[in-house]
Amino acid sequence: MKTETKPQIRHNVPLLDLKKQYASIREEVQSALAVVFESQQFILGPQSQALEQEIAAYCGTRFAIGVGSGTDALLLSLRALGVGSGDEVIVPAFTFFATAECVSLLGATPVFADIQLSTFTLDPESVAAKISPRTRAIIPVHLYGQAADMNPLLELARKHKLHLVEDNAQALGATYHGQPTGAMADAGCISFYPTKNLGAWGDGGMVVTNSEGVAQRLRSLRDHGSANKYLSQEVGWNSRLDEIQSAVLRVKLRHLDEWNRQRRSHAAAYDSQLRGLAGVVTPQLSGWGDHVFHQYTIRVRQRDAVQKVLSARGIGTAVYYPVPLHLQPAYASLHYQPGDLPQSERASAEVLSLPVFAEITDEQITSVSGALRESLAR
Repeated sequence: MKTETKPQIRHNVPLLDLKKQYASIREEVQSALAVVFESQQFILGPQSQALEQEIAAYCGTRFAIGVGSGTDALLLSLRALGVGSGDEVIVPAFTFFATAECVSLLGATPVFADIQLSTFTLDPESVAAKISPRTRAIIPVHLYGQAADMNPLLELARKHKLHLVEDNAQALGATYHGQPTGAMADAGCISFYPTKNLGAWGDGGMVVTNSEGVAQRLRSLRDHGSANKYLSQEVGWNSRLDEIQSAVLRVKLRHLDEWNRQRRSHAAAYDSQLRGLAGVVTPQLSGWGDHVFHQYTIRVRQRDAVQKVLSARGIGTAVYYPVPLHLQPAYASLHYQPGDLPQSERASAEVLSLPVFAEITDEQITSVSGALRESLAR
């Protein structure tokens, strides 16, 4: 007798749904854009100036400088701090490629340190072991929306007279012992890539700092090395946050705290539904500040097989990031080997990000959790 196979239920839960976000702020955004279109000012105008003031106030810093992308924020910050050829900059091996890429683009060498597997952020002990006479800076990454352990890193920077640049691309609104991420170092770098918690309608970025000198240098570097029009003091970049993106971001910034609150609530729902599920490690809170859950990232063995099953059920997931930086082909010349940074390598083999956008429904979270349970029971 032929046994009938149960049809798989497709849940259709995307990893991110920007259309839902837009629907909730459509009129606000369209009104803001109308102001820009009527002004016909598109570069370094009143919207970008106002956004800089608002982001500086949000982060608790004296200055904020809008740039063309989160990558440019890192690149220009390092340049403003004097990083260049012959220098070394310590970065985590487990993060997006741009963190190390910006070091290389300045002629410096990225030195890869390991992470703490519990938080996916830079391990201060690994950093301490990597410091050499050529080390010029450290870049902690506040990954997935949670702050790195900054106090020991700040102490290392003071002890060895190093610069510290926070990669805050994924954690705007997060805190560390009451301090906003991005505001604790020489510079804090923000990405407004559309998928971020505060996302533009294109590329965009910003640097926050308490140093007037760094702020002045950044304003020059983002505009062809020019502090005065048509008079360039050095070779710079063309990296300016435009008025359309600034207008959109100003609207979204008013909602960011509530969106982050919703993300935390959704993460707590996942925690509850996945508690005790064998083979799954849910995100661990550091205890040193607010997590804003840019991603809800679990660790699961046989990750690729689990992801395939979830995809077949219509559930969007992502792997951030499948290959650690020290094993990327672009850095083969640095001669790192598998096993050199074991926590980063384990994270790359096990991480899986589940849908956690602010507008996700309770029913969708239950669908994702149920499908994950089923995938592990196969």
